[in-house]
Amino acid sequence: MKIKNFFAPLAFFLILTSCSSVKVATDYDREADFNQYQSFAFYKPGIDKADVSDLDKKRILRAIEAEMTAKGFTKSENPDLLVSIFTKTQENVNIYQNNFGYGYGWGWNPWFWGNGYNTVSRTTEGTLYIDLIDAKSMELVWQGMGTGALTMDMKNKIERINEMVQKIIERYPPGSKMK
Repeated sequence: MKIKNFFAPLAFFLILTSCSSVKVATDYDREADFNQYQSFAFYKPGIDKADVSDLDKKRILRAIEAEMTAKGFTKSENPDLLVSIFTKTQENVNIYQNNFGYGYGWGWNPWFWGNGYNTVSRTTEGTLYIDLIDAKSMELVWQGMGTGALTMDMKNKIERINEMVQKIIERYPPGSKMK
């Protein structure tokens, strides 16, 4: 019966790591005319403040450029929109306790009746904010926010950044249909 104790946490771990959902929310200036925006540039003062490694900044900016270009925008030195980013991370620790497992016999622990095991999982959740600023007025006109689990595996990390940026930018302009 010890095999059951091994597979239960393993199955949970596989389910947890296979989830690729990104939660997205957006907000925007209801008075802005989004049809007027045709070009963009990155807003260096805002990007420099982002609390993420320079390599990840490059990955995020490349993904944003690809998504903005796919939407018909051109990168320009005299842009209509300035793009800035902001990031934050949070570590989540989850402890799962199963007091009715098999394999150890009843009453082995004097503090509770039964047997079982604990599973501890740690995940790091990252939030990426993408701000679109009207270049003339220097006012924020649109903000997208995506939150999802992060990974240190390089291949998955790049895919995760691309997915997060894609899911945020697909919500631009306001009222557009999502894929």
